[in-house]
Amino acid sequence: MTAALARILISVASLEQALPLYEGVLDLRRTRESPGIVGLGLARGIELMLHERPPTPGDAGVAPIFRVANVDATVKAALAAGASLVDAPRDESWGERQAVLHDIDGHVLCLVTPLD
Repeated sequence: MTAALARILISVASLEQALPLYEGVLDLRRTRESPGIVGLGLARGIELMLHERPPTPGDAGVAPIFRVANVDATVKAALAAGASLVDAPRDESWGERQAVLHDIDGHVLCLVTPLD
């Protein structure tokens, strides 16, 4: 059997502080919820799971990349939700407009929109 991605886990200091970015800005919907854990649905049944526990962010680790309709508008909303900018939106040679952010817990996440 070939492995399939089931979920991506992100440790967050506070679900209350993390959810505005992931639910409000990225428009992800809850798939499950239990004390200290919220699952958010991604495409093809993959889940992004936020786990309330001490985060250990780092720029050299795994970074989820989210395809969004408009990188610039999403960056603006993400900053308002507590994210911080690492790399401003720019057109990349591989055919995407990309921005890199830190979420409220310092985890790297990228936003991309295909160039027309």
